[in-house]
Amino acid sequence: MNNSLDWSTHRFAELDIHTLYEILALRQSIFVVEQDCPYQDLDGLDQDAYHMSCRDNGDLLAYQRCLPPGVSYPESSIGRIIVSAAARGRKLGRELVQRGIDFNRAHWPDHDIRIGAQAHLAEFYGSLGFEIDGEHYVEDGIEHVHMVLAATA
Repeated sequence: MNNSLDWSTHRFAELDIHTLYEILALRQSIFVVEQDCPYQDLDGLDQDAYHMSCRDNGDLLAYQRCLPPGVSYPESSIGRIIVSAAARGRKLGRELVQRGIDFNRAHWPDHDIRIGAQAHLAEFYGSLGFEIDGEHYVEDGIEHVHMVLAATA
């Protein structure tokens, strides 16, 4: 893992308004603008999430939220996984997801981790141990599939 980057994880209430604004702007720039997909990003789950981000010299490069069991699914989950366009090609996505896995396993070791993955990324998530759980489905005009990583406990 890249040790020169600044990784942090915060509860919603710990985020200052500037950090929250940056996170929401990055999410919107990728999920809504870049993917040309108007959807309701603010889904009421952020308040229960742990927000993990990666910065380099103050610039927000990557982000995801980690959710406890029972919030989005019976299992714990990670989602809103993004790497800024400027930071792509640095393998931050793999490191980000692995850090999310490690975080969820440390906090909820007896629970599987479930994700709703964009279907074209199933192979990537599979390389990190996730297995497809169910049929493909369309969400907000994009094909998705549920994937699960078994608990280690």
